[in-house]
Amino acid sequence: MAQPLKAFQKDKLKVKVYSSESEMGEAAALFTASSVQSIIGEKGSANLILATGTSQFAMLEALKKLDIDWKKITVFHLDEYIGISDRHPASFRKYLKERILDIVSPGKVYLISGDAENLKDNMKAYEKLLKENPVDFACIGIGENGHIAFNDPPVADFNDPLWVKDVELDEACRKQQFGEGWFPTLEDVPKKAVSLTIPAIMSCKTISCVVPGERKAEAVYNTLNAEISTACPATILRNHPDTTLFLDSASAPES
Repeated sequence: MAQPLKAFQKDKLKVKVYSSESEMGEAAALFTASSVQSIIGEKGSANLILATGTSQFAMLEALKKLDIDWKKITVFHLDEYIGISDRHPASFRKYLKERILDIVSPGKVYLISGDAENLKDNMKAYEKLLKENPVDFACIGIGENGHIAFNDPPVADFNDPLWVKDVELDEACRKQQFGEGWFPTLEDVPKKAVSLTIPAIMSCKTISCVVPGERKAEAVYNTLNAEISTACPATILRNHPDTTLFLDSASAPES
């Protein structure tokens, strides 16, 4: 296993920096696997959130090769666009099924249906599932605008009464989705999504936050150095009791 170039802590947030995205992904995957297996050993099962996006490629590629008792794991995820089916190239359900779920076959999988006929009822049902199955371990990322899940600065609420809600995506977020190649034009990027809220994410017992790449460097810098506020929603991770931020040399701050 690759050793980090450096490791430090900012408030409660543990930070590990690796020389490459592949080493970072491997380290995050090993951390996830060992943590989840330990939880299964303690209580017989584990509830896991998996993240999506290009930032998660290396971690998921490594994770699916590790020895994990997937039959004892219940999987949730963070968000989904409103109005697109699970066959759409940008669907997060499609992403997770193709990149890991269909390969490892978890015991249970609960995915957000952004195209559900009755979306409000669907969101309430998903929130109920999350509260009935407290999440042991969450894999997340940070967006270029500092969002976690789809909690962009304009809609992020550290005291949100909801755990699942529909949100408006801000321009920076939509530009990121287009820039990553998920949609042919910016106009094609949906303007709304269903997202777990910040209180839902903060309720997770352990969080692994994987953030590679130079285009995320400013968001990482702000996460570690800005005032804890919804101007950079990811700053709230500095208050979580057990979060590790995995970076590569391109995303890590200079000091």
